[in-house]
Amino acid sequence: MGLLLRFSSCFLSLMVLFPALCTSQDTFVSSRATYFGSPDCLGNPRGACGYAEYGRTVYDGNVGATSKLWKYGAGCGACYQVRCKIPQKCTDEGVIIVITDHGASDNADLILSASAFAKLSRPNTALELLAYGVVDIEYKRVPCQYPGYNLMAKVHEHSKFPEYLAIVFIYQAGSYDILAVEFWQEDCKEWRPMRRAYGTVWDTTNPPRTALTVRCQIISAGAADGVKWVQLNDVVPSEWKAGVAYDTAVQFN
Repeated sequence: MGLLLRFSSCFLSLMVLFPALCTSQDTFVSSRATYFGSPDCLGNPRGACGYAEYGRTVYDGNVGATSKLWKYGAGCGACYQVRCKIPQKCTDEGVIIVITDHGASDNADLILSASAFAKLSRPNTALELLAYGVVDIEYKRVPCQYPGYNLMAKVHEHSKFPEYLAIVFIYQAGSYDILAVEFWQEDCKEWRPMRRAYGTVWDTTNPPRTALTVRCQIISAGAADGVKWVQLNDVVPSEWKAGVAYDTAVQFN
């Protein structure tokens, strides 16, 4: 039962439509950032987005957790440029991070991996910056870029063939948030909703026994294009396997 007992899908589907999703972030927002410790300075493989190992190493380990930008899981996979504001210790360009987890700390909008936090610094000042623990920053939403990768649908490790299927979208380029996912039920000739189990994990019981065609309802960060649907044909094969990522042949950007 696992993922099926985690959250109410109706509640989450409604909440992600909050106005926060419809605001543009063309300018930097002032805030604070801290970092979480790990033996290898990377992310958390049990992060709340459901990315597992991908959430540790994506973008060279430049990942972060957030509460304010979480958007009930729709904020998973979003990229932000982060710059710290300590003269003589911080670079002008900062670092680009990917949201892979949920968390809050010390009035900070972002909790970075130690690796990402160190990259805010100028050469030879990383240890000094890490010693601060928490620093003043500014950040803004930027498009994610994954050269050479299409959007991929990974079958979550908790999936149980053939009666329970959960998928996670990875390598999500551009500046789009996923609001809803539906799959095509061929025998009924209708689209059926998948549940946002948690983070960016979408699941269903008794999935079709044929290759799975899904469509994603997405919105751009600035809502310039409005809400739209993107269809992904035969994105998961009929004989799918837990833990395997399948190429959608599509990218959002």
